[in-house]
Amino acid sequence: MARIILKCPYLKGGKKTAAHLNNLVKYIATRDGVEKIESGHKLWRSTKKQKALIAQILREFPDTKDLFEYADYCENPNRGNATEFITIALEQNLDRISGREKYLDYIANRPRVEKLDRHGLFTAGDEPLILSQIADEVSCHTGNVWTPIISLRREDAARLGYDNALAWKALLSEKAMEIAENLKIHPDHLRWYAAFHNESHHPHVHMICYSTDPREGYLTKQGIKKMKSSLAKEIFRQELIPLYREKTQHRDILKEQAAESMRELIPQMKNGVLQNDRMEHLLIYLAKKLQTVGGKKQYGYLKADLKNVVDEIVDELAKDSRVAEAYRLWYEAKGRIESIYAETPSEPPPLSRCNDFKPIRNMVIQEALLIGSMTFEESSSMETALPDSEDDLEIPSYNMAEEELERTASAGNPLACCQLARLILSDEKVQPQEAEKALGYLRKAAEAKNPFAAYFLGKLYEKGHHVLQNAAETVRLYTLSAEHGNIFAAYRLGKLYLGGDGVLKDVESAIRWLTFAADRKNTFAQYALGIVYLKGSDVSKDTAKGVEYLKQAAGQGNQLAQYRLGKIYLMDEDMPKDIQTALQFLTAAAEHGNQYAQYTLGKLYLMGKDVPKDKDVAVRWLTLSAAQGNLYAKFFLDHIKDFKDPSVLLAATRLLHHMSRIFADNAPPLKPYGQRIDRKLLRKLRKKKQAQGHARDDHEQTMSL
Repeated sequence: MARIILKCPYLKGGKKTAAHLNNLVKYIATRDGVEKIESGHKLWRSTKKQKALIAQILREFPDTKDLFEYADYCENPNRGNATEFITIALEQNLDRISGREKYLDYIANRPRVEKLDRHGLFTAGDEPLILSQIADEVSCHTGNVWTPIISLRREDAARLGYDNALAWKALLSEKAMEIAENLKIHPDHLRWYAAFHNESHHPHVHMICYSTDPREGYLTKQGIKKMKSSLAKEIFRQELIPLYREKTQHRDILKEQAAESMRELIPQMKNGVLQNDRMEHLLIYLAKKLQTVGGKKQYGYLKADLKNVVDEIVDELAKDSRVAEAYRLWYEAKGRIESIYAETPSEPPPLSRCNDFKPIRNMVIQEALLIGSMTFEESSSMETALPDSEDDLEIPSYNMAEEELERTASAGNPLACCQLARLILSDEKVQPQEAEKALGYLRKAAEAKNPFAAYFLGKLYEKGHHVLQNAAETVRLYTLSAEHGNIFAAYRLGKLYLGGDGVLKDVESAIRWLTFAADRKNTFAQYALGIVYLKGSDVSKDTAKGVEYLKQAAGQGNQLAQYRLGKIYLMDEDMPKDIQTALQFLTAAAEHGNQYAQYTLGKLYLMGKDVPKDKDVAVRWLTLSAAQGNLYAKFFLDHIKDFKDPSVLLAATRLLHHMSRIFADNAPPLKPYGQRIDRKLLRKLRKKKQAQGHARDDHEQTMSL
């Protein structure tokens, strides 16, 4: 591909010489005479003097190896190519071996410079330039003076029209603002001059850039990169358009493929286990060290030696094949597939140094702090899971044949309409016309204020079954049903007002309807209120009230409430620690089939923490939990013979699961991005929405109990 070379050295204030390069200065002064080779001799092998001079140039100026001319010389080391390389190498470094005045005079008057007047110097505008005045001005400047050199291949310059001074003048005049920006110079203070040297192989432009304010201006590597990119995009603009289109299509394909692969890997991490002896050893070491650390135990506050330990743990985690592959795919999907855009693609940084994965470092610290403690490994949605309860809903019904039921419904009987509609929709293979018929019956019954019809029709609108989802219609129908005493509709209505999909958050209405259902012994509403008051995010925290609601639900056999109460009395946080009460609730939940209670009991008896160690009892509970798919219980059973402290044994696995969530949060969409919004701005907008009473995201179900 066509390329552009940009070098951007600079001169310090005052006249500068370099005695040790005296021979180079002499060469410049006598250049034509020293190597005055006839055209027929250019193909001869380079002379010893040329070779020696080239070797010295490479020692003094190593970056000249990047020049086109050096590549030509290496490919064919003849006298002509040697002369071309020596000439351009010395020109590009003349500022380092000569004073500014001489340098300016040289680029304006050297052989093959294209002259617009009596010299080849130009700048923006049409005012004539007096070389002597400019030379004095530059040589007397006390600040930095940059001397960029922009080079093209002859064939590129000719094809693209940059083989003349006027084209370069137009380009540099247009780019002057960007040059000033990258040089950190105020646009009004920038002074620049240039001259075009129409060399046979590689025509190039020499520039002089400085600020009228000597204190102003500096240039970074990133600034050079931006200048080069800006010039290249303009010079090769027409040729790059189809290339960019092709690369963008390729990038989008790769991003989509990577996104699909990541979505296959994330569940593997989320549902997988990880055993890493090195990571366990490092976590134990970190845990001991953290005991002596005062203040905040967060990555940013740790000393360098402990930060290094955390980084090593993260990088050890990155060695897991699932994490390594997900990280590679993520790096590609983020658009850094630099093999498309650069000759040498960059490698992903170590996971510990990737800014997008900073959260894992503090998670490592938290896991180290948990070493030796009782932990609860459960799915993130377990505590928010409020199962549907329509199986407990007692609905009056007629004991009659379907034909008679249809005649009764057609006559407008609301109860018959509701019963017939449910019968029709219970068929998984129901035809669209039959489903529409059932919906008609439900609507007719709901209009007649039948609470059961309104409830079931509301559920259809909430889930989008047989109808388009409609949050407003869902709320209307649930409200109608709840106002006629349906506690299940009241419970669902309360859930929606806590932050349901498409429903404006209304905590007051949520509490009112949940209380309505809870007072009528709806166990799910009791559980929901218990969590709301314990959490204290939507209402003032009231531990006693929250525990009381949970006990009401637990008394009716709600295993979620029983498990939560077991945790509360075990953790010594919301309530004083009470092992016997905790065991009672955990055992009740476990006997009701709660896999998390079974797992917790198994781990308690395996650790011998707060209860007598009993391996047989532990294995029994862990086996029951593992049978329900609890991977942590299975992990313990698989390692029961080489038993270690469970808090250490599980730390690596928990970190793996943390990584799955981070990857899930950062995973790209399966389709290319549309319009996007800055993350910080998005956070501000979300906070503003929440302050106004909205859910965190009105397009996601965000009930958090």
